Formats: sequence, structure tokens, C-alpha cells
Amino acid sequence: MTLILGRKLGMSQVFADDGTVTGVTVVAAGPCTVCQVRTQAVDGYDAIQLGFEDVPDARSKKPQLGHFKKAGVAPKRFLREERLSAPATHKVGDTITASIFKVGDIVDVVGTSKGRGFAGTIKRHGFHRGPETHGCMNVRQPGSIASRRIGKIPKGKRMGGHFGVDRCTSKNLKVVKIDEARGLIFVSGAVAGPNSGLVHVQAARTPRRSLAPEAAAAKA
Repeated sequence: MTLILGRKLGMSQVFADDGTVTGVTVVAAGPCTVCQVRTQAVDGYDAIQLGFEDVPDARSKKPQLGHFKKAGVAPKRFLREERLSAPATHKVGDTITASIFKVGDIVDVVGTSKGRGFAGTIKRHGFHRGPETHGCMNVRQPGSIASRRIGKIPKGKRMGGHFGVDRCTSKNLKVVKIDEARGLIFVSGAVAGPNSGLVHVQAARTPRRSLAPEAAAAKA
């Protein structure tokens, strides 16, 4: 297993023995319940599905309730699946905790960025504003958006619109500290999303060359 679900608690600092300080994001990881085990014979691939955080039946859709009832587990708020290269060793109902990772592992943390509603070009894309003197009326407007020659707005034009609530992956973060008693994982750097936002932590898919030996040792 190289995947666990949890919630982002916020950022903090970890002091090493030599006095160096590392900015970390604290993730309350697990406990997660195995809700389904997929096999090559039945599904065409090997995988394991994890569920995080119990919710009342009224918070789940009827197809999901049937899925959880078949597995014999309580309805979950957050589900994710991890493909495996070999048949799973876990069974439905097993519990996964933060102990699957150890200090020094290189991980990717996937979260959902903060939602900011409808935003203009300055906030959304970092455009500069116009001058506010000499009667200029174009202060926060985007300016020209297309040519009369083409008669339409080209695809991909940076304009105002819905900003945030995007799936964001923070790659190649190092596990600095693990508190197994409280189920906390401390990873270096920042993670997308608000505090208490749902995230999932997985082994790094594309570790940098300088980190590749550590990642290979972690998987071994």
C-alpha cells in the first residue's frame, strides 16, 4: 500500500537536531477502511479502494449505500482507488493507518484548491491594472480580447471566470515526521486546499533524479 486519505490540518515547522527548520504541512491521515478489492479475474486489474471518514446514510447516494452495504462497512465521505502491480494482500474491512509511510519517503499530495468564485483577470491571471490618472477609465478591465479580423474570441484566451476548486498535485514532498499515535504525517512544503480540506497522500509517481534513490529504497 502506498496510498492513504486524510485531511489537511495546516502548516507548521519541524526543527531538526542540528537546528535547521523545515516548513511542513500537517495531514491527519486515516484511519482508512478497505471498501473493495479488485482482482485481475473479475475486474481486469488489481486494485484496492479506500474509504475515509464515516458519514450518516442520508449523506450517501443510494448506489453508494448498496456498495457499502455489500462490503459490510459504514458509508464513507471520501473514496479513492489505487492500482496494484500484484494481487492485494489486504481484505475488505481492513484498516490502513499512517504507519504505511516512514520518515524520508517521497510522496505526492493531491488536494483541491480553494474556491474563489468568479474572479477577474487581475486576481485570476495576475494581469496588471491600468493607470488611474488623466481620465483613464480602463483600470481593472482586461483590455482588447480579440481582433475584428477573426471575429471571435480565440480558445484559451485568459479572461475572468471561475477561479479555484481545481485538482492540484504537490509533487515530490518529503515525509519529515510521522506521529502514529495521532495519525499525523508531516510533509515538507505546501499542499493545495484550505485547512480541513480532503487530500490523499501517495508514493511519488515521478520522483526527481536526486530523490530517485530514496524513493526506490522506500518502495523496497
